[in-house]
Amino acid sequence: MSNRQSKTRVLVECGMLIAIAAVLSVFPKFESFWPNGGSITLCSMLPIVLISYRRGLRWGLLSGLVFSLIQILSGLRGLAGMDFLSTVGVILLDYIVAFTVLGLGGIFRGRFRSTTAELVAGTLFALMLRYATHILSGYILFSSYAEWFLGQEGFAFGNWVLAHSSGSLLYLLYSVIYNGSFMIPEMIITTIGAVILSPLARMGLPAEDKSGR
Repeated sequence: MSNRQSKTRVLVECGMLIAIAAVLSVFPKFESFWPNGGSITLCSMLPIVLISYRRGLRWGLLSGLVFSLIQILSGLRGLAGMDFLSTVGVILLDYIVAFTVLGLGGIFRGRFRSTTAELVAGTLFALMLRYATHILSGYILFSSYAEWFLGQEGFAFGNWVLAHSSGSLLYLLYSVIYNGSFMIPEMIITTIGAVILSPLARMGLPAEDKSGR
């Protein structure tokens, strides 16, 4: 196969996986619990991780960036009413950076003997980076919601945090809890998906392709 044919094949594969990720990010989707953004999907991030694992970090990061732009378009309604700086901050942190880093999901390829271990480690690494990005965004841009969110009636743990912390610590804990409420379930679901699909992760790749870099 010529280099041109090989590149075309990779482009088609990336396009298909990005499209699958986009569909999975919309349906099925649970998001009504998070007024300031956030949702739980059915492994919508796994296709981007698979691109990175199969085709390398450059393709993974580029695909993650494209996926982030799709997410921006689908989330424009949620940006309504924000001031200019907050809008820019959300676009950069909660979209561009948060979804582009999924392209690092293939970073452990060739590091372990097991494909499953490599894919699971990469999945957790990429999703933890996304979680960390959302924590930073929540701390910087949404700290004014901390008391309201943690002080809701019936939220015993939130009430306890509110009573025992203040200032920067309170804002940080709020962001960790708020974003963790959807990112932790998402990490669990996506990791299970990675385990299930790991036997197919190298399907169709040349036998000599060992590193994916």
